Amino acid sequence: MPHAENAVTVDRPIEDVFAYLADGTNNPRWRKGVLSIERTSAQGGAGATYRQKLRGPGGRPIDGDYRITRYQPSNLIEFQVTAGPARPTGRFALTEDGPARTTVTFSLDLEPTGLMRLMSRMVAKTMRSEVDQLAGLKADLEKAG
Repeated sequence: MPHAENAVTVDRPIEDVFAYLADGTNNPRWRKGVLSIERTSAQGGAGATYRQKLRGPGGRPIDGDYRITRYQPSNLIEFQVTAGPARPTGRFALTEDGPARTTVTFSLDLEPTGLMRLMSRMVAKTMRSEVDQLAGLKADLEKAG
């Protein structure tokens, strides 16, 4: 089962970091493969849905829609990708490291089925690339602070 995980410490209060991550429309600010995103549900939090276009192989757009499956303010956001060639589950776990320091751990997991099993190595590489973008999250949040 492909798994990828990375962590970064951000010099911002945990509430600020959580609010930023909870609003999926911030994704293009720190994830370079996001071409467009919009919330498609009326509410945020658990059950919120997003329509997302990602830069796929050869630069062509692919779907990357997702739904928030678990939402625990200021500590945890879990999601399930619902459209696209690979549909991993993801998790942002936040811990407070002081009055204005937050560690974010971003993980992705995929249980491949069918032909996707043959592509596990490529999918794992893509997932690694996604979680490695946390440096962009840190940079964007710290310049805004």
